[in-house]
Amino acid sequence: MMEKNYYAKIAGLGIFLLLLVAFQNYTKAGSENFPEIRFISENSPVLNVTDFDPNDLTEEQWQHLGFSSKQIATILNYKKIVGGKFTSKEQFKKCFAVSPEKFKELESYIVLPENNKEAKSGNFKSFEKRAVTVTGRFNPDHYSADDWVKMGFSERQADAILKYKKYLGGSFVSKEKFKECFIISEENFQKISPYLILPEKTPDNFTHYSKNFNPEKNKIQYHSFDPNILNLEGWKSFGFSDKQAQTIINYRDRNLKGSFKSLEDIQKCFVISAEKFEEMRPFIKLNVATNESQKVKIKQQEKTDFSKVDLNTITFKQLIEFGFDEKAAGSMIGFRKKLGGFVNKEQILSTYNIDAELMQKLLSIAQLNTSTVQKYTLTEAPEEWLKEHPYFKYSADKIIYYRISNPDDRKIWKYLKLKPEYEARMRLYTK
Repeated sequence: MMEKNYYAKIAGLGIFLLLLVAFQNYTKAGSENFPEIRFISENSPVLNVTDFDPNDLTEEQWQHLGFSSKQIATILNYKKIVGGKFTSKEQFKKCFAVSPEKFKELESYIVLPENNKEAKSGNFKSFEKRAVTVTGRFNPDHYSADDWVKMGFSERQADAILKYKKYLGGSFVSKEKFKECFIISEENFQKISPYLILPEKTPDNFTHYSKNFNPEKNKIQYHSFDPNILNLEGWKSFGFSDKQAQTIINYRDRNLKGSFKSLEDIQKCFVISAEKFEEMRPFIKLNVATNESQKVKIKQQEKTDFSKVDLNTITFKQLIEFGFDEKAAGSMIGFRKKLGGFVNKEQILSTYNIDAELMQKLLSIAQLNTSTVQKYTLTEAPEEWLKEHPYFKYSADKIIYYRISNPDDRKIWKYLKLKPEYEARMRLYTK
């Protein structure tokens, strides 16, 4: 019995010692300094972020937003999975390659509806991309933020374009470098490229940003000039675009009745920036007493008889002459081109950026000839036409789908289930 008690005590002591050792190891481990864990982000700093549609971006442009090659591949695969196009911010956010922090950083710049419900509502007006219009050859190095806005870019996009130029060292250098600007989509580059006064290729010696810009090489060769007799080509030689040069001449000949009376008059012309004016100022030789023959020529200039003008053929220049600013004139011409011509005068009043009161005046004077406006049946309309026309593009896929098995316009209209106002607009362009 004593021997049994002895072994029991020995066993109990062993268990106690094991527990003591285990406790000491536990307390020791609790006092050790574990290495700090850090999550490494593959994202690099964002370069000049501005309004963008994630459906338009190339791999290179995704890189500009700070995504890695692996993340970009994931985003592009995800876009294919959801049908080849992101329809809302909500949908884009679900892509696991876009972290919550990254989405929050980009959210305010994404040009998409907030959620799928809003996307399906058909009310895309606030998300419609602005059309970029170019009317003549120009050197982008000379363009101000206002110039880019007038071309069709937003203010934030214009600011980002100028920052990119500064990043390059003060010049776009070549069409190749211009194309690399994050703001310039492939579609807009193809539209702008033929008008750029820039070399096609980047010089071989251009190897480092912001250190190879030669201001003397790109500097305009100014000479003494009288702004009261300078013609269109003369203003263009100082770096102004066709449109800007014509605006300066219109301002001088119409608003100022033929001549600049002072340097202040020149400064007030909205297409001449403060920086541009300071560049030209030393060379301006203002002659207020412009020769009489020049004045007579200006007075005898033929004025447009707007009662004989067709609103479907009226030109940008004629709209400026009537009193519209460049933004309004460009919007009307661009909207008319997209529609393929106006069918009624009420449509013209829905043009963005238009001066409604001035337009009402023009509508009451000018004619509208609709004989050349192209119209189709729903079953015969070309797919490209359906997808690009402002009134049809949001129903284009449905029309194309329904007419395969139901080549009957009446049935297709019934299947579309459109709001009355949308259907009324579309019927303007159908037979």
